[in-house]
Amino acid sequence: MAGRTVVVMMMMAVVVIMLSGGRVSADPDMLQDICVADLTSAVKVNGFPCKSNVTAEDFFSDVLAKPGATNNSLVTGANVQRIPGLNTLGVSLSRIDYAPGGLNPPHTHPRATEVVFVLEGELDVGFITTANVLLSKSIKKGEIFVFPRGLVHFQKNNGKSPAAVIAAFNSQLPGTQSIAVTLFGASPPVPDNVLTKAFQIGTKEVQKIKSRFAPK
Repeated sequence: MAGRTVVVMMMMAVVVIMLSGGRVSADPDMLQDICVADLTSAVKVNGFPCKSNVTAEDFFSDVLAKPGATNNSLVTGANVQRIPGLNTLGVSLSRIDYAPGGLNPPHTHPRATEVVFVLEGELDVGFITTANVLLSKSIKKGEIFVFPRGLVHFQKNNGKSPAAVIAAFNSQLPGTQSIAVTLFGASPPVPDNVLTKAFQIGTKEVQKIKSRFAPK
């Protein structure tokens, strides 16, 4: 009986570790009420150092109030770089505006799960699991869709009028890696022979695509 109790306690300990220190999480927990980011500091930390002269303006922004002008898609971020008061709070927002036919191309957010809420229009959205399964859906005004952390995802406006969403993230700075730009626009460039083998295309095709994504 005592041996069984020990086994149960060990199993419970493993579960506790998995649900605490061993879990996958987003930004670290805050250790104080506020830590408004000093974006001008030369000190390098995992996040931003705190500044001392804090005002209400550090927690305010109207950056998402107006639609962004675009002939494709435009992401307007409201992260810690725009709102210093978000530092250590583990949340941020973006507004994404889409022209008719506009595409927010396949990309990932390495540090956050994303939730989009449709303000206007109708979009085709989806993400791809690590088992290469596409989960996609058409969403319209007032509806929500979730993109799990780190998975490749996209949004496309297939309507004849502009569309817009508000995106929420569980990170103050979720980061974005656009698949095409990352692979074909890197500096220094990814070797041609890596891309020809990965995509099963010729060198000329790789160089043609690279020319379209070359850093300006």
